Amino acid sequence: MRMDTHTANYRVPLFCAVTLLFWFSMYTCVPILTAYVESMGASNKMAGLIVGMYGLSQMLLRIPVGILSDRMHKRKLFIVIGFLFSVLSGAGILLTHDLNWILFLRVAAGIAAATWVDFTILFASYYANEDTTSAMGTIAVYNSLGQMLGILCGGWFADQYGWESAFLVGAAVGLIGMAGSFFIVEKFEDQKTPITVQSIQEVASDRTLLTVSFLSILFQVLTFATVFGFTPVFAQSLGATKLDMGLLTFCSTLPTALASWIGGRHLARKLGERRVIILGFILSGLFTVCIPFTSTLWILIVTQSLAGFGRGFTSPVLMSLSIKHMAPEKRATAMGFYQAIYGLGMFAGPLFMGAAGDWLTLREGFVIVGLLGCATAVLGQVMLRRVLGSGRLTNMASAASSKHV
Repeated sequence: MRMDTHTANYRVPLFCAVTLLFWFSMYTCVPILTAYVESMGASNKMAGLIVGMYGLSQMLLRIPVGILSDRMHKRKLFIVIGFLFSVLSGAGILLTHDLNWILFLRVAAGIAAATWVDFTILFASYYANEDTTSAMGTIAVYNSLGQMLGILCGGWFADQYGWESAFLVGAAVGLIGMAGSFFIVEKFEDQKTPITVQSIQEVASDRTLLTVSFLSILFQVLTFATVFGFTPVFAQSLGATKLDMGLLTFCSTLPTALASWIGGRHLARKLGERRVIILGFILSGLFTVCIPFTSTLWILIVTQSLAGFGRGFTSPVLMSLSIKHMAPEKRATAMGFYQAIYGLGMFAGPLFMGAAGDWLTLREGFVIVGLLGCATAVLGQVMLRRVLGSGRLTNMASAASSKHV
């Protein structure tokens, strides 16, 4: 990858470390949250709503966050605010045993996650425009590593010291990350055209952005219905402990980190972005369908590790396609729009699985969600061919490939 001039001054390693700590703090509760609230008496539907509020609040806030940061040129400020809400969420759940408060605190976690817009845009600004896909692949690796380590530590602490310890660890790590975030480097172009209402309308009507945002809704349904939602609950039916639930989610996330690196930085240039996205949906869908037919915890871990490769191939490439063709002054708005739209999938996925668990069975819900992933692979093939085969992005991808020998 080529960075802009004086890139050493951007403290890229620090930025990557701060990103890892952010997602660590956000995800210590993930392997145990659904089981935790159900142990407090929540129904499957209520548990799904609590998990899904994390996505709903992001959906509502990410566009305003993107617009504000484009207008204010204060991406670092929003990153610090994100850490603050992450700490508040973890500490709050630690102190309360009321399901309604936990629902509210998951909204706070969603507010924190809404600032991911500024992480991605600020990091992308450190690199040349044609290297956006590679930059997104890099930042996605630290996103996944943070989630993975947070998940494993959360499961271990919950198993050793009780449910609440996972929330305490998340809050503590969030404080460390917030301290580090004060030292990351702000970067914006002084001569950029200010974002206007017309620019916002242009972003919201962009055909490529709308296409990848729609596909990301379905991608997030797959992810939050399963590994970040109800797969740990299914694992409990196979005899999983709290640590086992953390191990399951860890083994689902490790391949995601590896595949983000391979898919975003290398495979997309060799196979093409469209093929990598389709491959990711096929893997995720097929191995979600497999969940109800597993009879042991270790087989479940293997199937979800393979599904994790699918998630890692798809996520950074879709994210890069949302902004790589945008003018610099519109990128945070575009990323905010993209991440807000896929927040719908983060809300709908666990809500659907919770309802399926109450009205049908979790097993049937997994089959339906997995088949949706496979159908999205077919739909994505058609939709992406139209936008990626029509000129600008294809040319940019070819130019990027020619620069990486």
